[in-house]
Amino acid sequence: MDTAPHITLLVTAFFALISVPMSFAVGLRRAKTGIMLSHGEDEDLLRRIRAHGNFVEYVPLALIAMAGAEIVGAPVWLVASCGGVLVLARLMHYAALRMAPTSFPRLLGTLLTLVILLVLSASILLGVAGLI
Repeated sequence: MDTAPHITLLVTAFFALISVPMSFAVGLRRAKTGIMLSHGEDEDLLRRIRAHGNFVEYVPLALIAMAGAEIVGAPVWLVASCGGVLVLARLMHYAALRMAPTSFPRLLGTLLTLVILLVLSASILLGVAGLI
């Protein structure tokens, strides 16, 4: 039986591709401002750093949780839905943090990410207990 987490691998590929322009955005701003460490007093650089940083703080854990849920036998529709919502949530959060840090899309992106983490965690626990 193939237990490779194929859905998670696909979502991981999307996230890896998404992270490249985020990283470039920080690097380009550093090159433009000459600020090579921290953010100086540049608010735009700070937002770029935090937007990318928040992405790399949450995405790896969510992907591990996705893989775990997939491996323990969570329904394909559930894992795929979580992956899709997670991509949307992280993109919303990133864009909102860059443009308007106190906006509703940022809050929604955060809440959706946390809900996905809870759903995936519950799926893993149910799977380990043999209930799914």
